Amino acid sequence: MAAAARLRAFLAEKDKIVVCPGIHDGFTARISIEAGFECLYMTGAGTTMSRLGMPDLGIATLNDMRENAGMIASLDRKIPLIADADTGYGGPLMVGRTVEQYMQAGVAALHLEDQVVNKRCGHLRNKEIVDEETYVSRIRAAANKRAELEGDIVIIARTDSLQSLGYDAAVSRLKAAIAVGADVAFLEGFTSKEEGEKVCGELSPTPVLLNMVGGGVTPDITVAEAREMGFKIIIFPGLALSAVYQSVAAAAKELKDTGRIRAVKGHLASPKAIFEVCGLKDAIAFDVAAGGKLYTKGV
Repeated sequence: MAAAARLRAFLAEKDKIVVCPGIHDGFTARISIEAGFECLYMTGAGTTMSRLGMPDLGIATLNDMRENAGMIASLDRKIPLIADADTGYGGPLMVGRTVEQYMQAGVAALHLEDQVVNKRCGHLRNKEIVDEETYVSRIRAAANKRAELEGDIVIIARTDSLQSLGYDAAVSRLKAAIAVGADVAFLEGFTSKEEGEKVCGELSPTPVLLNMVGGGVTPDITVAEAREMGFKIIIFPGLALSAVYQSVAAAAKELKDTGRIRAVKGHLASPKAIFEVCGLKDAIAFDVAAGGKLYTKGV
């Protein structure tokens, strides 16, 4: 089953919520696959920071995002990848090109938002929002390109307008996006559980996505709570970013302060163990099956 069809099947299951760890590169994707997740989320902030070393302020281009998404999606075609597509990187023509590029890359779903092109992280303040007509044209362009290509990708309509326009206007935008072809709704930055439950009810039967950003404006909601509230997808975009920052920062400080990293058994993973997370055994088996000799004695 193609990745987009597999994600649609997940969304159609009664009482199921799709749980997506936020990953930003091949290694964090492999770790999440090894952990048993059935769907992944490629964060735009993480892509920007890991590929460019810069903050999430609309700096990453379509090429940056597509290349990263395509690499991650290729690691295991059975596991759907939901990928951030920001604003679509321009007007309708660019949105259409973005959808085409993401589909060619094997991405199962992408989300498009209503910020201006020079956007910022959804949990920062003072976001600038485009008018509803411009936003709806982005979603329509995405749906039209999908139909033109006769392929499939799940279109997630995200609105960042709650902070500046209020709840009713934000939901109105999501309803308009659904009317022109969006498959999933995404209300960014809601500030109470009651508001989250309300949007799920108002937009039903359209699936609604919850963006669970640790330390963001949305209250902490568990997977079980999100399912009860009516959400069908929950993403944790900061999962890998936060863990990498904390662990690497601690190791870097230790090396700087002490001149070593504690090589205590259980503290540091061996190179082989890390390689195995990234498919070492399968790669060797493939080489040997084809007649390769380099790995017949193991590694």
